[in-house]
Amino acid sequence: MTLLHSLLLGVIQGLTEFIPVSSTAHLLIGQKLLGIPADGAMFSFLIIVQLGTLVSLFAFYWEDLLSIAKATFNFRLSTPERNLGYYILIATIPALLAGYLLKDAVEAMFQQPLLQASIRLFSAAILLTLAELLTKKNRAMESMTWLDALVVGLFQIIAVFPGASRSGTTIAGGMFRGFDRPSAARFAFLMSVPAMLAAGGYELLDVIQMPNLGVFLPLLAVGFVTAAIVGWFAIKWLIHYLSHRSLYVFAVYCAVVGAVALSMS
Repeated sequence: MTLLHSLLLGVIQGLTEFIPVSSTAHLLIGQKLLGIPADGAMFSFLIIVQLGTLVSLFAFYWEDLLSIAKATFNFRLSTPERNLGYYILIATIPALLAGYLLKDAVEAMFQQPLLQASIRLFSAAILLTLAELLTKKNRAMESMTWLDALVVGLFQIIAVFPGASRSGTTIAGGMFRGFDRPSAARFAFLMSVPAMLAAGGYELLDVIQMPNLGVFLPLLAVGFVTAAIVGWFAIKWLIHYLSHRSLYVFAVYCAVVGAVALSMS
């Protein structure tokens, strides 16, 4: 991997982490096209570069995240922000358990990147289509309950596997509970913070033990910063888009890219 490769993969990560088209699938396809071998170092890069887009989330939602964090630990006063903090924690538990228990199986799947990407992209296309066809989309996030949070959290388990769209599956999960698109997207983004922090922090333990860390660190830094910058603009664009339009275009896109990935596998 070169610095140019890292830059290109950072752009891909930033563009596709929040837009429901599967950042992992696009990174796997990019990895294949750039001729980068599928090994442990690449797996670590894919996980760590996601932390760049986590910075995007912090920058875009910093006021929300700060008020939620303060309210969550204020046990004397029940507020909508405190409830939302609890719901985020509830929604995070399934993904954390799945990520811990399935880490080895998930890492093994990265040895067949394009096949896994195509399977998950086809799955995303179906899920997004069903979310548009079968849901009412008439609830605001203020009406959320602990059961809603748990159901959306269970959808996040799908995103543990390579090629699955974290934003796509969790936005669809929210829509299946009747939430409108912007509310489903906002909760999906906020609830991704603990899971992404946990995954990135866990992988950092492996990265700091790498024998060639001095060579690998600049590559990580370039991908990280690029993903953070591009990701902020992607969030802003998607929130505006979902206020006026459906997910069908993303479903079609996932199906087309999935077919391309399958033909390349």
